[in-house]
Amino acid sequence: MTLTTDAAVRAECLQPGSLLPLVIEPSREGLNLAAWAREQREFLRERLLRHGAVLLRGFGVSTVEDFAGFTAAAAREVMEYRERSSPRHEVGDNIYTSTDYPASQRIFPHNEHSYSQHLPLTLFFCCLVPAQRGGETPLADCRKVLRRIAPEVVEKFRRKKWMYVRNFGDGFGLSWQTVFQTDDRAEVEAYCARNRIEVEWKEGDRLRTRQVRPAVAAHPLSGEEVWFNHLTFFHVSTLDPVIRDVMLESFAEEDLPNNTYYGDGSPIEPDVLEHLRGAYSQELVSFDWQPGDIVMLDNMLTAHARGSYAGPRRVLFAMADPYTRRDI
Repeated sequence: MTLTTDAAVRAECLQPGSLLPLVIEPSREGLNLAAWAREQREFLRERLLRHGAVLLRGFGVSTVEDFAGFTAAAAREVMEYRERSSPRHEVGDNIYTSTDYPASQRIFPHNEHSYSQHLPLTLFFCCLVPAQRGGETPLADCRKVLRRIAPEVVEKFRRKKWMYVRNFGDGFGLSWQTVFQTDDRAEVEAYCARNRIEVEWKEGDRLRTRQVRPAVAAHPLSGEEVWFNHLTFFHVSTLDPVIRDVMLESFAEEDLPNNTYYGDGSPIEPDVLEHLRGAYSQELVSFDWQPGDIVMLDNMLTAHARGSYAGPRRVLFAMADPYTRRDI
């Protein structure tokens, strides 16, 4: 189906019967993507809110500057990466590499900053160099993920919420200085107080934080309910079995770099976690990256993941359109 407002581009769903993602391609050569996006920002926003993800393909994007120009045109405000949870390198003004995990590791589906009070409503990915094999960025509609979860499981998380526990300074994962972008303890404490994060300083300049967040959220524009959290992503049982075993041998449970619980601190049942992993996996939609592809995501409607890969891979990342959750 054609969903355009002019003859400059054509738009079709990637897969028959699936809204996710909408593919937009130029109808003529030489179309300036940033200029088109600036003129058609509302068109992009409307399609993003319906589909949850837009794949822009064939626009000749080949540099960091091309990507930065598009994000500036399509976004209301591009954001700095704060309260970090994964390693990235900044390659431009608020333009980062995608997660710098080893190529052999898969990354489980998640929504960026679902654990934070301040989060981006829009995400951008840009593939400059696709992997020789693998390296996809699978997507999942969080409206559909929620519908796949058993009502009794959803209701329990509505009541209890979920707790995210992080430990810093034990020689694994990001340091608290990197996560909070400061080496001043007072600044960390002030940030955490503003964002309802419990702080516990341990010996040796180590830090433990706890934050309780809702598992279900209403989208601020559409009002649709979505499964919006990191509770499955950060649970130790979701790790690759080899890495999980190393973690459990190296740390006491309360000292794991990341782990999740019900909001009252009680453990989440293994069968519930397996059920949640299955809900995500059944909704994943994947596509092969092509050079110059840009994916624009609604961060609350759509979760994203990463497949393992071989060969060089260069995918850029940006966050935009800050939103403060009022339910936290």
